[in-house]
Amino acid sequence: MDMKIEVIENVFKYNRINAESNRELFGKHHVLALNILSSPGAGKTSLIIETIKHLGKSVNIGVIEGDVSSTYDAQKIKKYINQVVQINTGGTCHLNATMVGRALEKLDTGNMDLIIIENVGNLICPVGFDLGEDYRIVLSSVNEGDDKPVKYPPVFIKCNPVLLNKMDLIGISDFDLGFFIKEVRKINPSAELLKFSCKTGEGVEKWIEWVLKQVKNKKGK
Repeated sequence: MDMKIEVIENVFKYNRINAESNRELFGKHHVLALNILSSPGAGKTSLIIETIKHLGKSVNIGVIEGDVSSTYDAQKIKKYINQVVQINTGGTCHLNATMVGRALEKLDTGNMDLIIIENVGNLICPVGFDLGEDYRIVLSSVNEGDDKPVKYPPVFIKCNPVLLNKMDLIGISDFDLGFFIKEVRKINPSAELLKFSCKTGEGVEKWIEWVLKQVKNKKGK
């Protein structure tokens, strides 16, 4: 029993060490790092593509794409920027700092302003692993239902901002927006809440404004 506990502690200790190494690299080059968490299908890749479309001409962006397998999403992003690295976890339900550190070796980090990390689609495991990011962000969507803050509170407690995608479906669903907002506020009163639709573009400008503000802050502008 003692040996098992020690192994678990060592795993998290090793991750912390590598997360700090990543954080130092981001700090050295004044690169903003965003770690996006969500369930599968909430729209992480769509959000990244919208971000690139809006900011790609003025902000140098790199993407680390995390999936259990395939390069499907990375290929979508590759149509817009060249600096994309795929991480296939082979079954692991989250990225860790070591994986991200190896991916950073393949990116031109010194010439970047923003690195977006798309974590594996999961609302449980990824929240426990610091990757060295500046912001850990949770993306929910209307089609998932309004109960995610109730069912998966840790990810909503530890992430800021909280994003809600697919607002174009709000009128044809039973999603209770008031309930969702109330539950987010209950467990994370300080979290910013941004609502938008990547499909229609409505509300996306608020997200873009937030990202650009953080990029400028990281650059010290």
